[in-house]
Amino acid sequence: MSKELEDKAEELEQTLSKQLDLLKKDSEQWVKIGAVALAGGLIAFAITSRKSRKKNRDTEKAIAVLEKEGLLTEELEHKLKSSNKSGGFWPSLSQRLMILGLAMAKEKLLPNLFSNPSEDAEEIEKGK
Repeated sequence: MSKELEDKAEELEQTLSKQLDLLKKDSEQWVKIGAVALAGGLIAFAITSRKSRKKNRDTEKAIAVLEKEGLLTEELEHKLKSSNKSGGFWPSLSQRLMILGLAMAKEKLLPNLFSNPSEDAEEIEKGK
């Protein structure tokens, strides 16, 4: 009886180690995906902030010139300082990035979602 319990305990330990290996493998993929998403977000933020800073500098220069010439009115200043919310290039870029991210997640997650855990354990054993 104790032999059976020892065999059962050993089998459970092996199963647990296989599950932990599988978890480590999956978490590595998530870390990579997260890092790519974070890097993309930082790049997009840097580009948009640089673009808005440049636009603000140009607007301030134009206002200074108009004020110097005496042509600046409150209405004109309001028009220059208000931002136009046009679609442009950036929303389409962010939508494309979101669709790309969803497609990558679909490729990574859907095949694993419907596979059996025993098949995953066999793949890990083959890898070792």
